[in-house]
Amino acid sequence: MKTPLLDLASARSGDKNDICNIGVLAKDAEAYAFLKQHLSAEMVKEHFKGLIKGKVIRYEWDALEALNFVCYEALDGGASRSMRVDTLGKNFSSHLLRLEFDEV
Repeated sequence: MKTPLLDLASARSGDKNDICNIGVLAKDAEAYAFLKQHLSAEMVKEHFKGLIKGKVIRYEWDALEALNFVCYEALDGGASRSMRVDTLGKNFSSHLLRLEFDEV
């Protein structure tokens, strides 16, 4: 059975130029331990299947039981340059919450 990230955390994202920032806040300590072990920068990049062209860096914030992903070259040049329908990083968090894990 697959478990969506939405069952383990909430998320919020934003953008600045061609960089998207996604914060993932675990629902409890157990979920945070799982996410620290399983939710990697590589997994986030793969989940977006080519939308993020640059590197993804994961930062851990243990005091808040949160992970922060900074995604470079994620917005097709940014709002004033992109031909995408929605160039903003605000929707990245909603899409990331659809990621599913095989084990929990």
